[in-house]
Amino acid sequence: MDTELARTFLVVVATGSFVNAAERLHVTQSTVSARIQRLEDALGAELFVRNKAGTTLTAAGQQFQRHAAALTRIVEQARQEIGTVSGFSDTLTIGGRIGLWEDLLLRWLPTYAALAPTVAVRALIGFEDDLMQALIEGRANIGVMYAPQARPGLKIETLLEERLVMVSTRPKAPGEPERDYIYVDWGPEFLAHHNLAFPNFSGSALSVNIGWLGLQHILAYGGAGYFPVRLIREFELAGKLHRVASAPEFRLAAYLCFPAKVESGPLSLAVDTIRRVAADAV
Repeated sequence: MDTELARTFLVVVATGSFVNAAERLHVTQSTVSARIQRLEDALGAELFVRNKAGTTLTAAGQQFQRHAAALTRIVEQARQEIGTVSGFSDTLTIGGRIGLWEDLLLRWLPTYAALAPTVAVRALIGFEDDLMQALIEGRANIGVMYAPQARPGLKIETLLEERLVMVSTRPKAPGEPERDYIYVDWGPEFLAHHNLAFPNFSGSALSVNIGWLGLQHILAYGGAGYFPVRLIREFELAGKLHRVASAPEFRLAAYLCFPAKVESGPLSLAVDTIRRVAADAV
């Protein structure tokens, strides 16, 4: 079976429609439709129920989903094994949100390299949708993110709980967002807590979806915003940022995602060492 068909099927499942899948794959909707039709003809079963709202899986589609994931994972693993970097025995691919690379996965890299010197590491930065898709398709072995989605064949466990605090470049900033407040999008859970804490907040002049960008802007030009405690410690100690004591704190869980069946020594070691580094970070 053409693995491109299986991959297209998985993208349609992940995005919920042929239109969204076409955008994700950078092809036309008719191309996606043709691929799914070829797949259904090959399997002799209808995989999706099409409607105006998008697509839903048929019973046959639900059964095929795990086979499609396994197929793409096996092909990707084979490609990685064949393409192992010269001088290394194996390759491990790990993806994470940029905020979780900072002061966490970046510290994990040398720890892992010291314990597994013959394993080459591919490091990816992405958002949850892309990271989950990479895990489903076997393009990534491990994902570290804030809002994963349960998928067959993947194990999701809480890695750490971030403490998000409001900090400001002003020593005595108020506990409410003002004109210099930058809203950092830490995900839907943060948004819900933020709305409850600040019901009169109608938006900020600058909103960012990457914590690193918001933090760098505040350090360069002044302002306030919410960030994980582990990311602002050094700036607090240096007197560049000041915690707003009257502002509420929020909690945000980060998760470790990896295959439910860990059959690789390098993968098992990576999971264990990430847990240890995360325990030291909080």
